[in-house]
Amino acid sequence: MTRIAVVDYGMGNLRSVSKALEHVAPYASVVVTGDPDEVAKADKVVFPGVGAMPDCIRELESRGLKQAVLEAAAAKPFLGICLGMQALFGHSEEGNVDGLSILPGAVRRFPVEALVDDKGERLKVPQIGWNQVHQAMRHPLWEGIADGARFYFVHSYYVEAGSPELVAAFTHYPFAYASAVARGNLFAVQFHPEKSQAAGLSLLGNFVAWDGAC
Repeated sequence: MTRIAVVDYGMGNLRSVSKALEHVAPYASVVVTGDPDEVAKADKVVFPGVGAMPDCIRELESRGLKQAVLEAAAAKPFLGICLGMQALFGHSEEGNVDGLSILPGAVRRFPVEALVDDKGERLKVPQIGWNQVHQAMRHPLWEGIADGARFYFVHSYYVEAGSPELVAAFTHYPFAYASAVARGNLFAVQFHPEKSQAAGLSLLGNFVAWDGAC
């Protein structure tokens, strides 16, 4: 039986994520855990998160989960969600802290002065609600999901990827930013698939079926 660990470091919509995974993979064992050993034993790892980057990094370190997350991201099918995507990068303007530095790049705050749509209307920070996700590469996790499908977002910061080859999808708010990234066995999204209805469930189902190869 496939064992999926949802990393619990005290910051995340864990029940919604685990229930969505159970829905798309009733044959799998989905475990919400803050135990590094359980993360290490899992076949696949989901790294969700909501809240602030400084708290995320502090909690990972204080709970002994940082190394387990680093090892999982290097070795097995790994899905980062929202803050769990941002934490994979090198530095965040939120709290001026370093992330896990698994991927090159930085996390930036949406610049208020640039948030004007094509009608001249001011956009709000955080971005809350549905937005289109434009696929930038072919990937098993996009299987059966239309290019430009809408997903649900809640965030004030965005990823500026250090390499264009990492960008698996982009979204406009109002400028283009990376809303999904991929490298090897790792895939991460800024949106919340567990809140994104059919498209989100399709992505989670694709992750469950994914062997970590592109």
